[in-house]
Amino acid sequence: MSQSVERALGILPLLARGPATLGEVADALGVHKSTALRLLRTLHEHGFVYRRPDGRYRLGAQLFALAAEAIENLDVREIAHPYLVELNRATGHTVHLALHQDDEVVYVDKVDSRYPVRMYSRIGRPVPLTVAAVAKLLLADLPEAELRALADRIEYPRYTARSTPDAAAFLRELDLVRAQGWATDLGGHEEAINCLGAPVHGPDGRVVAALSVSAPGVVIPAEGLIALLPQVLRTAEAISQDYSGTQEST
Repeated sequence: MSQSVERALGILPLLARGPATLGEVADALGVHKSTALRLLRTLHEHGFVYRRPDGRYRLGAQLFALAAEAIENLDVREIAHPYLVELNRATGHTVHLALHQDDEVVYVDKVDSRYPVRMYSRIGRPVPLTVAAVAKLLLADLPEAELRALADRIEYPRYTARSTPDAAAFLRELDLVRAQGWATDLGGHEEAINCLGAPVHGPDGRVVAALSVSAPGVVIPAEGLIALLPQVLRTAEAISQDYSGTQEST
């Protein structure tokens, strides 16, 4: 039975590359045509495979419906929370998770620092688009035309002397973020607060969320916070794998 399941599953990535004949499926699986036909008929009965009028097979609508439902019901906050708690435990600093919604980036989870100095941020509160590390990560993944349109219509408040001054500087910063795969806010919103962020990717490779570690400079200098980058990236990658269902079983 497990061999049949394995063979049936092997048909799906084959058909994902395009329609195939019975013979092509049999050859790819290394089985007789009668075996391949039996597997294809079973998948067809359940809507996972469709037989075209020309006799070739392609993926069926039921497979796409299940994938769409699964993605819709994925809750990145629920998946990410244990990882945020562990990152907070390991570093002691405030950890945030944020999502992009319309023209806003919003905190959807927060684990507070163990230190007496606390962040004012709250779950549900929008973050400053032009300076926050999580915002840079989420916006840098937008299609170029959409990103440029956003850069042209938003404002650029001068929270501090390190705030992003205009659209041109904003786009340059996002180019850098996209290239390096992480982002910082070193006193861009509040002089005394530094943040280091990393992206969470979905099954298609797009950025679905962003996490950050934030701390006052009196607790840890900017250089010390940036030294946590490998740990922050590992956490983001672990969340991405869990969210996408690509973690290897042990």
